[in-house]
Amino acid sequence: MIDFRLDEEHEALRKTVQEFAREEVAPVIGDFYEREEFPYQIVAKMGRMGLFGLPFPEEHGGMGGDYFALCLALEELGRVDSSVAVTLEAGVSLGAMPIYRFGTDEQKRRWLPALCAGEALGGFGLTEPGGGSDAGATRTTARLDGDQWVINGSKAFITNSGTDITSLVTVTAVTGTEPGGHKEISTIIVPSGTPGFAVSKKYSKVGWSASDTRELSFTDCRVPEENLLGERGRGYAQFLSILDEGRVAIAALSVGLAQGCVDECVRYVHEREAFGRKIGEYQAIQFKIADMEARVHTARLAYYAAAAKLVRGEPFKKEAAIAKLVGSNAAMDNARDATQIFGGYGFMNEFPVGRFYRDAKILEIGEGTSEVQRMLIARELGLR
Repeated sequence: MIDFRLDEEHEALRKTVQEFAREEVAPVIGDFYEREEFPYQIVAKMGRMGLFGLPFPEEHGGMGGDYFALCLALEELGRVDSSVAVTLEAGVSLGAMPIYRFGTDEQKRRWLPALCAGEALGGFGLTEPGGGSDAGATRTTARLDGDQWVINGSKAFITNSGTDITSLVTVTAVTGTEPGGHKEISTIIVPSGTPGFAVSKKYSKVGWSASDTRELSFTDCRVPEENLLGERGRGYAQFLSILDEGRVAIAALSVGLAQGCVDECVRYVHEREAFGRKIGEYQAIQFKIADMEARVHTARLAYYAAAAKLVRGEPFKKEAAIAKLVGSNAAMDNARDATQIFGGYGFMNEFPVGRFYRDAKILEIGEGTSEVQRMLIARELGLR
């Protein structure tokens, strides 16, 4: 029989992060959110807890855990706030993971210890202003001039790219033309502060207001030839594999937000009265919350299944796409229903469900839109 119970180590981690989220994040994150301020103190605490190093080996400064441990942490953080959760998600799966998966020994020694400790953050420079889901339409270029890469172009919507502790951004760039005429896309590490690398002011966003998201530009930006990450011409394939992993993580974050909506509603309906009764006594409200819980349960099973395949080293592209699709749908649907249950209070930013509603939509867009997930699922079924 399949056993969905967490083992002792994973359950201990889940409880630890749950306690941290409720006691350290929940009481203060609303103020950070309204000020659109990055929560450096919270990130530092997460670093000391080892959360940024969860899936990395101890030899690189990590905790020696697995990717499922990261997902559990993201779910518990997402139950309270998505800005904090996505800072961890992007810092690990998009910032540090490419270096761990594809970096040289020297690149790992240089960058991973600080990234795993949460003392530094890395960005994932894939999306461009005119690209979006068409990641293959990369226009940013990098040419070799002696022993240096000269980078020109721009990137958009890049998380963790402009904080005071951002140490690098890994970017995709066109480095030539393949024999068949297609673009040769490679991946290059650009340290923060490199001349020619400019970071814009923070976007004014609908949600994720306490996270860092910016546009980047490169104007004759020069970095050493050894900053090439992985094999030349394999950058596009490398980033696609990183995105597959990231989709499982975003699915876990989505489940957390969806569960947080249930948590808030169950509490609220025992307090709120209408027409002389607690609103939780009305069957219409009960059924709505029951549907919300069913969505959470289904989405959690989807990301558990995807994470299990990932950890075992089995192909998981279809399962990751399913988990991302189901999880983001659950988050959006639950946020909408929670706002309806809260009524006018659900439209106020001082209540968590107001933040949840603002945060949920991006989960259907970032790291592959819902349409892209459906396309991937169809392709894995042989529909081309």
